[in-house]
Amino acid sequence: MHLDREHCVRAVQSKDARFDGWFFTAVLTTRIYCRPSCPAVPPKPENMTFHPSAAACQQAGFRACKRCRPDTSPGSPEWNRRADLVARAMRLIADGVVDREGVPGLAARLGYSTRQVERQLLAELGAGPLALARAQRAQTARLLIETTPLPMSQIAFAAGFSSIRTFNDTVREVFALTPGELRARLPKNPATTAPATPGALSLRLPLRAPLNPDNLFGHLAATAVPGVEEWRDGAYRRTLQLPYGHGIVALAPRPDHIACRLTLSDLRDLTVAISRCRRLLDLDADPVAVDDQLRTDPLLAPLVDKAPGRRVPRTVDAAEFAVRAVLGQQVSTAAARTHAARLVTAHGKPLDDPEGGLTHLFPSPQALAAVDPETLAMPRTRRTTFTTLVEQLADGRLHLGAESDWSEARARLLALPGFGPWTVEVIAMRALGDPDAFLPTDLGIRRAAQELGLPSTPAALTARAAAWRPWRAYAVQYLWATDSHPINFLPA
Repeated sequence: MHLDREHCVRAVQSKDARFDGWFFTAVLTTRIYCRPSCPAVPPKPENMTFHPSAAACQQAGFRACKRCRPDTSPGSPEWNRRADLVARAMRLIADGVVDREGVPGLAARLGYSTRQVERQLLAELGAGPLALARAQRAQTARLLIETTPLPMSQIAFAAGFSSIRTFNDTVREVFALTPGELRARLPKNPATTAPATPGALSLRLPLRAPLNPDNLFGHLAATAVPGVEEWRDGAYRRTLQLPYGHGIVALAPRPDHIACRLTLSDLRDLTVAISRCRRLLDLDADPVAVDDQLRTDPLLAPLVDKAPGRRVPRTVDAAEFAVRAVLGQQVSTAAARTHAARLVTAHGKPLDDPEGGLTHLFPSPQALAAVDPETLAMPRTRRTTFTTLVEQLADGRLHLGAESDWSEARARLLALPGFGPWTVEVIAMRALGDPDAFLPTDLGIRRAAQELGLPSTPAALTARAAAWRPWRAYAVQYLWATDSHPINFLPA
């Protein structure tokens, strides 16, 4: 997209917010870079250059616009619809892998050499992994400066910088302001001077409109595991297991953003927590592109027109979701929640939640691998499925993280006992994040297809759904929404 100059110029001149995050506009005369929807008067086309990432703009010597704040744009939808090397690398960088493990650690997770990873990122994004991670650290630093009263020394290390000097230099270079000047520009706000809970942060998660919150939050609330998740005071709340500690997040839909309140035991986890919350709510999706494609089917078009902007509810932990998918095989939603709650109470790590009813972290694969199968209240064949899954997750034979190749992960899952197409595809859709995952054997999908006049047999429906690609996971959400199940309604 960013290489098509004519389209980029038109998007900037029309201030089209749909392209925020797709590319960035660098202005040669002012040496600043902006998002396409910047409210300032657009520069002359001959003064515009276009870059695929904020990091590429920074590497070229441009600083972030103080008006449109391009560093806070939604992420590019490209990384959520692809499973190639660059897309997987971008998901890992967003998850903080470069900060924790360096470029060699990133390359090792991807199964490539560091030179090859750097070469491909430079070719497509104009910046290598270190520059991309640096841009992310700068964004996290700005967020902490503007939303917390923390001392700058704590902010520097919480954002992932190795020294206060590097923190100061980076912030000054990226934003053309010192950290102190960034904070001084803010209006006096009691919320930034006296946080109610130690380690708590309140922030806004940007998104591309439209967003229909009904099925997104309805699904998360209806399937919530007691002790790990809950719906309280108009927000979905859950516990988070993070690299340096744990956290609790509350997410509430607003007209133009998601209100996010994070309580972290270690502020170094902020970047990772934000990334996982965005992934959970599918906030980097391009709903206009998705809905336009699905509208080409005359039988789906009325569903899209009635409630556009549906997202795919995903997960903050792929391994956790895979375990829950097995627990939910051939049982009701309520029974699946009961099975999961028992595991959480018996094997999850306890934590305190002063603001609600969350009590545990979901148990890790290592903890579940040590469970005596005879204590599991499920049929013997499903016990075998459960134990095989957690053993392979625990010892690393099965990877379902951000670095996963979707095709390879599907093949490995199908090779496990008790894993059929439905279980594999629901994991692909919600845990791996494949936007083209499809569930033609799902009873709810077949019932909806029959009511709409679509083919209801799996083979015929799959053939019809070829026209919906690469967005079949979103078609699943629209088809599920024809039912009166609680997953389709925003809780009261």
